[in-house]
Order: sequence, then structure tokens, then C-alpha cells
Amino acid sequence: MGFADLLNDVGGFGRFQWIHVALLSIPSLLMASQNLLNNFTAGVPGHYCKIPNITALAETQNLSEPSSAEILPAFIPLEGSKLSRCSRYTTAQWHLLHQNASHAESNTTDAETETCQDGWTYERTEFISTIVSEWDLVCKLRSLKQMSQTIYMGGVLAGAIIFGGLSDRFGRKALLIWSYFQLALLGSFTALSPSYLAYCTFRFLTGMSVSGVILNAASLKVEWIPTENRTLVGTISSFFFTFGQVLLAGVAYSLKDWRYLHVAVCSPFFIFFLYSWWYSESARWLVLNGRSDEALKQLHHVARINGRPEMTKKITLEVLQSHMRKEIESSKTVYTAYDLLRTPVMRKISMCIVAVWFSTSFAYYGLAMDLQKFGVNIYVMQIIFGAVDFPAKLVALGMLSFFGRRMTQASCLLASGAVIFANIFVPKDMQMVRTTLAVLGKGFTSSSFTCVYLYTGELYPTVIRQTGMGFASMMARVGSMAAPAVLILDELFPAFPSIVYGGSAVVAGIIAFLLPETLDVPLPDTVEDVEEKWGQKGRSFQKQVASESVALEGVDKTRGEDEKPDVL
Repeated sequence: MGFADLLNDVGGFGRFQWIHVALLSIPSLLMASQNLLNNFTAGVPGHYCKIPNITALAETQNLSEPSSAEILPAFIPLEGSKLSRCSRYTTAQWHLLHQNASHAESNTTDAETETCQDGWTYERTEFISTIVSEWDLVCKLRSLKQMSQTIYMGGVLAGAIIFGGLSDRFGRKALLIWSYFQLALLGSFTALSPSYLAYCTFRFLTGMSVSGVILNAASLKVEWIPTENRTLVGTISSFFFTFGQVLLAGVAYSLKDWRYLHVAVCSPFFIFFLYSWWYSESARWLVLNGRSDEALKQLHHVARINGRPEMTKKITLEVLQSHMRKEIESSKTVYTAYDLLRTPVMRKISMCIVAVWFSTSFAYYGLAMDLQKFGVNIYVMQIIFGAVDFPAKLVALGMLSFFGRRMTQASCLLASGAVIFANIFVPKDMQMVRTTLAVLGKGFTSSSFTCVYLYTGELYPTVIRQTGMGFASMMARVGSMAAPAVLILDELFPAFPSIVYGGSAVVAGIIAFLLPETLDVPLPDTVEDVEEKWGQKGRSFQKQVASESVALEGVDKTRGEDEKPDVL
């Protein structure tokens, strides 16, 4: 007997669960926008050194009304077939306008050049305005583009640490409501940033709230869902995030201005904040924190919505406490992050989960955060990268149900690593093949994300589930912070990012095989449950039960033979 039996008594996966999961999942449509927003708000427009009074200078040469593009080669040196982005001639090279292209290229090295002294001119075809064009984050300052994403992910990391522990203490609902409000307010204020420093500060605080939303929404779903429905709910919920990636491409294309884009993807959280008061706090958490009366009210509320009003009389405070007696006794102990590593099985789970989360996030954001490098329209690329998640997650759903969590987790990571490694050996001129492999790699890492969110919630016990989720998610944010930094090193050795991303995924895939299987296993409520289920005692007990079953079968068989009548 346990809380799972009570859930079945009040309707199992009924009307309440459907509404609850839907309302918690809708904000996920914009979670992708938060994490991948830097692709568009920090997109790098085509640019070249600004030439003051370029029209007046052209008039001095008696040129017949040439366009700026036609006379730019007299001021900007060529790099291959394109204008240099970071240098210009110290004096105008008018003679280059009267030479053919090949002869012009041969003379560009003879003239003296300098850095862009008067700023840059930006093309406004792909983007109208980005933080790159706003604060000239190009050439010597180009690393600040990736830095803004690293700072945002640093905020997500801080949120995982802070909100994970606070929600185990103050409840999932309260922290989720606060996270919605913080994201809506500070995310919208980001659009008013007067400087790069202010922008990064707002992004850091917004990232903190993103962690609060993701972690608490996941726990509220898992803790109200019967065991047999967790796989389906986890996968369906992840489709909201997937569709959000496609939605981001449409919103970004329609606006193309970083300030408007921030308002568009953050202000809807005011609506989520208003309706989030309807959510029901986790009854498991309420009971384990000595608030059984409130938990009973929540169960009665769920029973009425699910069309089981008769259960409000049958489920009393005594019934609730008898079902969760062991968990209530365990809850008297104060749990901290140290308990994630204190006992053997919890320590093993935590160390393995850390590797899986880090590598999944590291590879995912390494592939998804630099869409401009593929040479395809960035909005089209975002749609492709989002769309591939649909079949990837359907495959993950099937594998989670038939092969279990452990095999699915390991397979997705190993496949992702293999595809990333394969891309190293594809020539750069085969852009279509390289892009296809990158899309496949992103699909496998997305499947890994789908699995690890569900898997982690099933491995950690209720008394410390949010702390465990926060701890694991913290390592994912470390991976997402490191991913942009690795991308910067591709100028030194082009294959280096792929080697690191692929190697990390392969190692984590092997480590995933060390985790216990949780398919169709009831959620553990205490640390002792975890040790009993998957520890040495649990295995010894299972072996003892198996041997006793075999012995009993033998006795029954012998007894049956003894009872057979003699054949004359």
C-alpha cells in the first residue's frame, strides 16, 4: 500500500490529470524560446567597416551615381570573394574599381589596412536588430556574443541550485508561481536594457526563473501521475518543448528585432502566472512535510474532478496516513544535498545521472546554438532542428515503453556520439551531408533529454526528489555553459568541438548502463526505498524470493505426483 493506491482510488489518470498536465505543459511552448533565443537575439548580421561620407567621396571621383555596394571595394579589402568584416583601407583604392575581380584581388594585399575606426555598417536582411549590431559585438568583441549565452546558462545553473532546494522546503506550487512571475517581469524588462552589462544581468536572472519553471512543473506532473502513465505523460509533455522550437522560428522571423522578440516570448508568462493558482500542490510533498490535512483536501478535490465523489468519504485522514506511514516516519529526518551521496545506491545513481545530464546538455546546445555555421537560412534551420524532435521523441516513447529507461538512455547517447564523430570525416564542401548528420545528432540528444527528465524523477525519492532534480539539472547547465566556449575553439582546430561533444556523449552512454531500471516500478518515497529496491539488500531479497518460489514449485510438483493414483 502507498500513495499510488490512493491515486488509483481517486480516478487514476482522470480528468484532473489531463487538465493538470495540459496547463503545466503549455508554458513549455516558450521554454525553447528562452534557451535558444540567443540564435536570433545575438545573430551576427553581415557587416563591414563603416565609411563616413562615402557618397561625397564618390562624387569627388566624378563617378556616375554608383551605388554604395559598387564602390565599397575601393574602401574594404576582399577576403576571398567577400568584403572583409574587420578591416578597411587607410586610403581609398579607386583604381580597384576599374580592374576586373581577379586583378583587384591580387592588389588588395599591397595597400595598407586598418581596423574599423568608425564602427560598422550592418546588413538588415536577415535581422533588423540584434545585440551584436546594437553594441558592436564583432571582430575583437565577438566572444561577447557567446558570453551572453554562457551568462544566461549560468543563471539557469544558479536557479537549479536555489529553486531545487527551496521547492523541497516550501513546495512545488509556490516556487512555480514565483518562477512564472520572475520570468515574465525580468524577461520583459530585458528588452529595455540600455547596455550589454544590463542585458546580461537580466538574462542571468531570467535564466534562474527558467530553472524554477522546468524543475517544479516536472515534479508536479510526476507526483500526480500513476506509475503506468508516467512514460506517456513525460513524452507528450516534451512535445510542447519541441513545437516551441518551431514556434520560435516563426516569431523570430516575423519580428527580427531583439527587443520585440524578448517581449514576445516573455510577456505570456504573466498569463501563466495568473492561472497557476489553480494548480494542486503535490499531496505526496504535503504529507511528507506534516501537512496531511491539506493533502487530504487535495485528494478529495482530485476525486471530485475525476468523477469519484464517493471516495471523499472513504479516504479519511487515517486512511491517508496508514497508506503513507513509512514515508511519514522517514520525513521526520531533515534531508540535504549530502543525502544524494550519503548511501551507496544514491551515490551511484547521482554520479551516473550527473554524467548523463552533463553530456546530453553539452552535446545538445553545442549543436543547437550555432545555426549560422550551416550556411542555410537561420529560420529554416531552426524549423528543421525543431521538427526532427517529433520523430526522435516518438522513437524515444516506443523505446521507453518496450526496452526500458536504461537501454533507451544509453542508446540515444551512444547514437548521438557516433553521428557527431561521423561528421568529422565528411568534407566541408558536402554541406548537405554535414547538415543532415548534425540534424540526426540533435535528434538523438533530444531523445536523450526526453528520457533523462523522466528517468531522474523516477530514480530519486519524493523526500529529496527536487533536490536531486536540481543537482542533476545543475550539471546540465554546466554542460550548456561549456558548449558555447568550445565552439569558440573551432578556429584553432575545426574538428575539436565535434571530438569533445561526441566523446562526452559516448562516455555518458556507457555510464548510463550502470543505472537501475525503473520501468513499471512505483516511485520511491524515501532514501530507504531506493536502497531496498536497488541496493545489495534488495537484490538479496529478490534472490531469496526467487529461490523460495522455485522451492515451492518443486514441493507442489512433488505433492501433485504423490497424489496421482497408481496405474494398474
